[in-house]
This record gives sequence, structure tokens and C-alpha cells, in this order.
Amino acid sequence: MSTTIRPELSDKNQYWIEKHRYYELKHFCLQYPIWKKAHSSIDGMVKKTNNLEKFNDAFQINDITGKCAEAKYHYSNLMDMVNRTASDTDPYLGSYILKAVTEGLSYESLRVRTDIPCCRDTYYNLYRRFFWLLNKARN
Repeated sequence: MSTTIRPELSDKNQYWIEKHRYYELKHFCLQYPIWKKAHSSIDGMVKKTNNLEKFNDAFQINDITGKCAEAKYHYSNLMDMVNRTASDTDPYLGSYILKAVTEGLSYESLRVRTDIPCCRDTYYNLYRRFFWLLNKARN
């Protein structure tokens, strides 16, 4: 079940962002499980590909370990940005917000699965704040 929040708020709302930017940020966060899986699978890839270096062309320099380190660093930065934004949104409810935005959960789903300790209005206010902060972090 996906979050059924309105994609566009009144431009008078303190957490207003443009509708398509909200969708961009939402889909950015939904990639979190992919980043996490890729980040954890890179270690195994380094071990398997070290033997392939001897098959490279003599004139081609191919630093597989360096490329893997760069990819791991890239995925770490993306995950850290989302984690940091969730904790900046609210230190206590940040973990609930993180779960919601990375798994596409609604307030009702969170309430059933995790017994979230806040009301619906508080949750959606923090949810909007999260995307507003993420918008600032991504610029």
C-alpha cells in the first residue's frame, strides 16, 4: 500500500515543494533498498573480479578495486543523506519516517506494523517536513 498523501500542498504551507519535485524525491527514497543491496554486494564483487584483471588488455588500466570503492562510497552517501534527513526531521519519529519513505508505507500501515506513537496529523506533518528537508539537502 502506498502513501496516499496529496502530492501538492497549498503554496502557503511551510513545507511546500512543487508537485513533480515531490514525486522525484519520493522515487529517490524508494530506491533506498536497491542502494542498500548494491552496497552490501560490492564486497563480494571485489573478491570475484580480482582474478579478471589479468585478462585485461595490456594497454588498458582497469582498477576494479577503485571502482568498487567509489560505488560503495556513492551508495553510502545516498543512504546517509536519507538517514540524516529522517533524523533531522524528528529525532524520535525519524526511524518511522525512514521506514515509510523507503518502503512506501502509509500512516495506517505503519500504525498496524509498528504501532507508531503519534497521531495521523503529526505523522503527515513530519512526512512533509522530511521531503522539504530532503529537497534542501539534494540541492
